[in-house]
Amino acid sequence: MAKEIDRRSFLKTAGGIALGSMILPMGASLLSAKAGDEFKLIILSTNDVHSRIEPFPANDRKFAGRAGFARRETLIKQVRAENEHVLLFDAGDIFQGTPYFNMFGGEIEFKLMSDMKYDAATMGNHDFDNGLQGFKKQLPHAKFPFICSNYDFSNTLLKGETLPYKIFEVGPMKIGVLAVGVELNGLVSKKNYQQTVYMDPVEIANKYAKILKDKNCDMVVCISHLGFDYKTNKVSDKILAAKTRNIDYIIGGHTHTFMDAPFEAKNLDGKIVPITQTGWAGINLGQMEVVFTNKSTNDIAFSYTSKKVKSQG
Repeated sequence: MAKEIDRRSFLKTAGGIALGSMILPMGASLLSAKAGDEFKLIILSTNDVHSRIEPFPANDRKFAGRAGFARRETLIKQVRAENEHVLLFDAGDIFQGTPYFNMFGGEIEFKLMSDMKYDAATMGNHDFDNGLQGFKKQLPHAKFPFICSNYDFSNTLLKGETLPYKIFEVGPMKIGVLAVGVELNGLVSKKNYQQTVYMDPVEIANKYAKILKDKNCDMVVCISHLGFDYKTNKVSDKILAAKTRNIDYIIGGHTHTFMDAPFEAKNLDGKIVPITQTGWAGINLGQMEVVFTNKSTNDIAFSYTSKKVKSQG
């Protein structure tokens, strides 16, 4: 696994400049010189939940009692009760992995995510497992948008059903979100994605990140189902960060990578881009605390916690 930075040292602005000499423990607020000017946003994230509706059974060797939608909802409610501004995203592969998907085709997953008030999600390769027809059939149960920036569905029945990007207005801030997915050819059966056109994620991410910045977004988030890192030159989140600009934070998926701290990448301008991923199955819930310390200069501080989803007993 690629090297990850120590989370206590991960106190950087988007431009890669440390916010003073104080290194704070996780969970503490990140304070600017003018505390009255700061604005705090919490970004929660999941990825590769794979229809894990219930917790792992007690006899599971590795994850006994972990995960489960009800426990995640409890954790999300706690975070929202403690913070005024919260966004919740999923980085794909919502479907496939338990009998719930085999029996109900994703209906339960979308209904429960809607109950949890997800703000947006993207499609992973397994979300094509019942074909475009199967995915569209379940869309009425999703009360949140799907963002797919580099999948062109123009010649398919999903035309107009997804967004290339979305801007969320949270308090005084504008948060732009784009999403990129893995190449489907060779990974997903052609009959399942039909005439979906895969577009280069680096090129598309650069395109939409610039559009979002030009629309005066204070922060640009990329939800990714590319995978964190590979031994080959296959496009990963690390490569995406290195070959793009204007993206402030990458929420990853696909490789089931457990990260207790963000990976610190540098983009084309040498600016720090944190990359996170929460493993799989809803075992963890990612929580990124984002503090905007000076809106006029776009200073952003990050502090990340990987929360375990388990029984509180």
